[in-house]
Amino acid sequence: MAQIGYAAMLEQFHPKDLLGFCVQAEAAGFSGVMAADHVQPWVPQQGQAGFVWSFMTAAAERTRGDIGPGVTCPSFRSHPAIIAQAAATMAAMYPGRFWLGLGSGEALNEHIVAGYWPEVAERISRMFESVEIIRKLFTGKDVKHAGEYYKMETMRLWTMPEHPPPIYIATAGPVTAEKTGRFCDGLITVGAPEEKIDGVFQRFEKGAREAGKDPASLPKILQLHLSWAPTDEEAMRNALTEWPNGGMKFPKADIRSPNDFAQMAKIVRPEDFQGRMLISADPDAHRREIQKFIDLGFDRVYLHNVGRNQVEWIEVFGKQVLPKLH
Repeated sequence: MAQIGYAAMLEQFHPKDLLGFCVQAEAAGFSGVMAADHVQPWVPQQGQAGFVWSFMTAAAERTRGDIGPGVTCPSFRSHPAIIAQAAATMAAMYPGRFWLGLGSGEALNEHIVAGYWPEVAERISRMFESVEIIRKLFTGKDVKHAGEYYKMETMRLWTMPEHPPPIYIATAGPVTAEKTGRFCDGLITVGAPEEKIDGVFQRFEKGAREAGKDPASLPKILQLHLSWAPTDEEAMRNALTEWPNGGMKFPKADIRSPNDFAQMAKIVRPEDFQGRMLISADPDAHRREIQKFIDLGFDRVYLHNVGRNQVEWIEVFGKQVLPKLH
């Protein structure tokens, strides 16, 4: 049975409010929390950007399911050694519950440290070199590193979990998916057409087999954005107001400012969400959408309802959607 978790969007809600939503979601039948790592919201309207590591600790104290960042970038704001230390501490405090989700980064969150912002190929190469450093540190031994992008003098992680946390990589690209299967423990992606997801899965499984791993043992994880409200009109209004970035049909990783996103949001129209995010007042339509991705082979699906109506949405989905999934 696939697990259906709650996506805690720190760019949208005050962390205290989000803690309450996480507790409510678990009581309603959601399993686990995926927490967003942002230093800025996508658009000013979203209005928040709490520190993900502080939030995850508080959320893990108040819930019982799995928890992890979806995703954090180990390449610019934070040296991979610091990400390794944070992840090892979380895994030591919450054994068997914490997972480390990594991504290649977006200028919105990473440009604050200044310096050259590289193109996507270099960002991906940096990310996999970061994975190499994190893996070394997860041995608990004294290690050092001298690579193309990073240097690390002799260091060890003194606070270690009994078992290091799994490393998952967020990607929608086939080449990165194959490297993820080869070097990491699972895949995170977002909703996309069936043929695109199937292609990503095939490359991920190919990489896993080449590394001598059983692809069936590696989690395939989905973050699914949606908009539910009591009426279709309200659901669409929530999408346009709170999550216009979901209707932007272009790469967003090079955009630095929420104010720039706000200008781009002015051209987003209702039809731009078609095929990208389900917007509906019908809980059964959302059930069918979630079931479609479970049937494609996802082991975990973390749901993000883009509106402010989190309490009402959690209650409705807990009663009318989650029990009907199989």
